[in-house]
Amino acid sequence: MNKTKVFCSILGIGMLCNGFAQSQTDSLKVEQLEEIVITDSKFQLKRENSGKVITKITSKDLEKLQGQSIAEIIGRTAGVEVNGVRSNAGQNLSYFIRGGRNRQVLVLIDGIQVTDASQIANDYDLRLLNADQVESIEILKGASSTLYGTGAATAVINIKLKEASKKAFNLNLRSTLGTNQSANENAYAIEDFRNSVSINGSVGKFNYLASFGQQYTDGLSAVADGAESDAFNSYNGNVKLGYKFSKSFKLNTYASFDRYKADFDDSFGLMDADNLSTSKQYRIGVSPEFKYNNGSVTVNAAYSDVEREIESSFPAIFNAQNIVVDAFNRYNFNDKFYTVVGVNFQDNQMESFSIPFGGTDFSQAINPENAQFTITDPYVNAVYVSDFGLNVNAGARLNNHSEYGSHLVYSVNPSFKKDLNFGYIKGLASYSTAFITPSLYQLFEPTYGNADLQPEENQTIEVGAEVSVKDRATFSLVYFTRNEDNFIDFVDTGGFVFLYENIEESFTASGFEFVGQVNITDKLNFNVNATYTKLDEDLSLRIPEIKVNTRLDYQLCDATLMSLSYQYNDEREDSVYNSTTFMNDIINLESYGLLDFYISHKLSNNKMTLFANVTNIFNEEYQELFGFATRGRGINLGFNLNL
Repeated sequence: MNKTKVFCSILGIGMLCNGFAQSQTDSLKVEQLEEIVITDSKFQLKRENSGKVITKITSKDLEKLQGQSIAEIIGRTAGVEVNGVRSNAGQNLSYFIRGGRNRQVLVLIDGIQVTDASQIANDYDLRLLNADQVESIEILKGASSTLYGTGAATAVINIKLKEASKKAFNLNLRSTLGTNQSANENAYAIEDFRNSVSINGSVGKFNYLASFGQQYTDGLSAVADGAESDAFNSYNGNVKLGYKFSKSFKLNTYASFDRYKADFDDSFGLMDADNLSTSKQYRIGVSPEFKYNNGSVTVNAAYSDVEREIESSFPAIFNAQNIVVDAFNRYNFNDKFYTVVGVNFQDNQMESFSIPFGGTDFSQAINPENAQFTITDPYVNAVYVSDFGLNVNAGARLNNHSEYGSHLVYSVNPSFKKDLNFGYIKGLASYSTAFITPSLYQLFEPTYGNADLQPEENQTIEVGAEVSVKDRATFSLVYFTRNEDNFIDFVDTGGFVFLYENIEESFTASGFEFVGQVNITDKLNFNVNATYTKLDEDLSLRIPEIKVNTRLDYQLCDATLMSLSYQYNDEREDSVYNSTTFMNDIINLESYGLLDFYISHKLSNNKMTLFANVTNIFNEEYQELFGFATRGRGINLGFNLNL
């Protein structure tokens, strides 16, 4: 790529800005508004009064990240590593937060737990989510099982979808075209297509939203040495309907579907193969809310159905159903003392089919009559916000599991904020416990399952400080240490007989997370975060010891925003099966750094936005996962039209 041409084009756009500026509004001008968070307490609280380690990605932040997936966006926050996000589009994603794995990270959509009971880790696949449908994201780090139950051991990712417009009718269209190739290719063919459409509005007490998204990506093999490309094709739709019966009662309902097909290769031989993974997921939900003096009662209820099929040398079919009901009462005593009392219910069921050795037809491997469990969790949480700076967040939860009985978790989180002439200083500390329920696959798979598994247990300590300079900057530094007991691992019990078992040894993960945000001028903004993670050897696979993200945003003119971002990942270890020794070899993956550029320009009174991304500008060759392909330099162009 000719770098001179790129920067000359950028300069040309800047010179044209003056011609459009009079008809534009400065929608990205820095405004010092009080940031509100909700995930840490289920109440709307000022971020400065929260003692939790929480990152909020607002709608304005997402405007600066158009053309990226939700997994890519989340992977740029402090303490978060999403492995596979820069590989082939169909690559399975691994979420590593504070040394944890997928099963220790809970995803919420509009406050409702989303899981996949057919998965080994019981986790939600972020590849299913269309970034165009998202309004904001809150990432709550640390053990949060007291509010959110099983799986909320290292982080909760709460994704808020867009709401209906206040207008009677609103139409939004977005389309992106881009390249998709490895670092040793230079064709720059258009191989990545992403489109979405949304109609929404409000008529009296009724509001509606319907959206549809599509992605088709080809051009890159799943394995690094593959000669054939592996395509990824996904569709998703979402419908939300709401009605406000009175000032005190409203009802929201939704329905969604997600489908994808992903070609993949032979991961053992690391060679081309005509393998295919398909997934279909349907979800419906209802959320009534009744408000009364100083409080409200909310019920979040959802049903999901998942069908997955693997076409390979080891074909399999998985079906799963999940019911979740979270009913809670929020009460505000006096704007200083807030309480939440609730009960969470989950019912999970799955079945699987496989072809026995020597057979030709599918037979049932996991029976849904056996592979089912229910969880019923009463919980309570309280928040105290004083006049003199002391804030306390504390809670407890009693997990009642149909397979292993009762389990108590709790958390205590004091913080203290001191207002000063230049802003404020805040100190925080917390001690919290969490648990991870064994998945249905781990419990009931006929060959590898173990019905005697106990839940994993976590204990997390956090100590940190935050400094805010009015209208200029915010800095925070947090130390965490997490102890993990009853770790569930896939172990060789002898004679190549593998089984899921609890490990008696305890494991420890600790580290530091630094976040800085500086408004250098009204038009120039700098963001940086850095993470240092120290792990026991058994937890360290694919997790960098040091990770740094930086982003420099420049409002070139009222209509045009430019952004330059850099990500550094330290060297990591990976585990690779050796077919000669029948053992896993530890492989060292080299460190790498990626520089990306983004530009957007608004037209027609902000109704039309044009944007472009250049990723991995220097075309660096690197590995996320040993033996699997990663993307080289990429270019995408897109537009967003809002009518």
